[in-house]
Amino acid sequence: MLFNSHIFIFAFMPVVILGTLGLHRYAGRRSSMAWMLISSLVFYGWWNPVYLPLIMASVAVNFMAGRFIESERSRTLLVVGICLNLGALIWFKYSGFAVGNANSLLGTQFKVPEIVLPLAVSFFTFQQIAYLVDIWRGADAENDLLDYAVFVTFFPQLIAGPIVQSREMLPQFKAPNLFAFRREDLAVGGALFLFGLFEKVVLADGVAVYAGPVFEAAQLGLKISLFEAWGGALAYTYQVYFDFAGYSTMAIGLGRIFGLTLPVNFDTPYQATSIIDFWRRWHMTLSRFLKHYLYFPLGGSRVGRYRLYLNLMITMVLGGLWHGAGWNFAVWGALHGVFLIVNVAWRRWRSGSLGHRPVRRYEVLGGWALTFTLVVLARVFFRTESLGAAMGMLDGAFGVNGAILDNRLSGLLGWLEPWVRFEGTHAGYFNLHGVPWLVALSVVCWFAPSPLELFTGYRPALAPDGGYFSRARGFELRWKPTARWATVVALVGAAAIMLMARVSEFIYYQF
Repeated sequence: MLFNSHIFIFAFMPVVILGTLGLHRYAGRRSSMAWMLISSLVFYGWWNPVYLPLIMASVAVNFMAGRFIESERSRTLLVVGICLNLGALIWFKYSGFAVGNANSLLGTQFKVPEIVLPLAVSFFTFQQIAYLVDIWRGADAENDLLDYAVFVTFFPQLIAGPIVQSREMLPQFKAPNLFAFRREDLAVGGALFLFGLFEKVVLADGVAVYAGPVFEAAQLGLKISLFEAWGGALAYTYQVYFDFAGYSTMAIGLGRIFGLTLPVNFDTPYQATSIIDFWRRWHMTLSRFLKHYLYFPLGGSRVGRYRLYLNLMITMVLGGLWHGAGWNFAVWGALHGVFLIVNVAWRRWRSGSLGHRPVRRYEVLGGWALTFTLVVLARVFFRTESLGAAMGMLDGAFGVNGAILDNRLSGLLGWLEPWVRFEGTHAGYFNLHGVPWLVALSVVCWFAPSPLELFTGYRPALAPDGGYFSRARGFELRWKPTARWATVVALVGAAAIMLMARVSEFIYYQF
């Protein structure tokens, strides 16, 4: 079931909200928790109920593993628990990829298993690995199976994150006033949900139509020209931005409706001025997981320079493969590993050569432009289905295949004719109507606040390392429970709902 579907908004959500709030009032906390568990399992099983036993078994095994690790403080039990989680993830997500590559490399003819990837397997696996590691490090194991099951399966964050930690959510689930009716929670959560729905349905799906034809042509091996490549790459860059921003905002809004505060997972990453800054803003809970449960155990930055670089590369390649079983994702991760290594090396050189000299404005602008350009180019590997298609897109982006423009622009840009061909109406695979989209979305991504920033006064989300998310800019634009803001939210929601005739999956839906 998708957040951006009529059955979710007009059937599932009202039933879940009324059931949860009503049971809390008339039957108590545990009844409302049981209702939330049943609702979350229905939400998960709607797409394919055959995988319900998988997530239920995962919950039961990790609940018991956590209790055993707490009582024994055994590294062996921790390793067994991690291996069980990773084993399931590897089987469902990577077994076909591994067998296919083995056949290609060794000339064998093993049958490639045809396995449908279960929803959210990457997310609930990482969430529970973090839970087991935290217990081994000294955190208390959860003793209530119902609370633990809701912690893992809570439907707003189940499918595409955020990847929550037990210290963030389990205390909230045990609060005696959990699921109590509060007007502020409904107003803030509902408004955030509608803002996120607008980001997904209007902005992400609106620009997606300009990215698809370009990447499809590249996949077919057709030559992509300069402007087509950049137009398609930018369109997809904005599509994935607003797609994930929309989901993240909706998840936080849904959690708030029930009185729960989820961690922030997306913070205007295209305003980042370095790759390090970018990964502090993009998929923030995944970055936190990779840092605390992979990068730090490898030694982090407490080792020599070259070991540090190796740790960064291992972390980013594995992070890339977490997104999908394909060499394109491995390359995407490796590219970001290289970007991070260069960024770290640059900071060390600058600190050693320039001391504490303040960062100049031109350095900030240059860092932002370089970061954004590198992110756009790397996105090509994230979107394409093969390395050949990605290289075709990059050939176009670097001008190998020349440049083509709509012939209606020849009067204005005729002076480019020695380098540009003017052909046909909407020449090439990138429709000229996409240009206003790219301009408008560039302004939004580069300068506008996120929806969460509008609600800073109402503590909409948890910060990654504790406390509540907040940001103060040079201007004040804050949501308030007023008629004016109610009108804005109503118009945003109406626009999104009216455009929901074509329901599209989220990009992170099956990661």
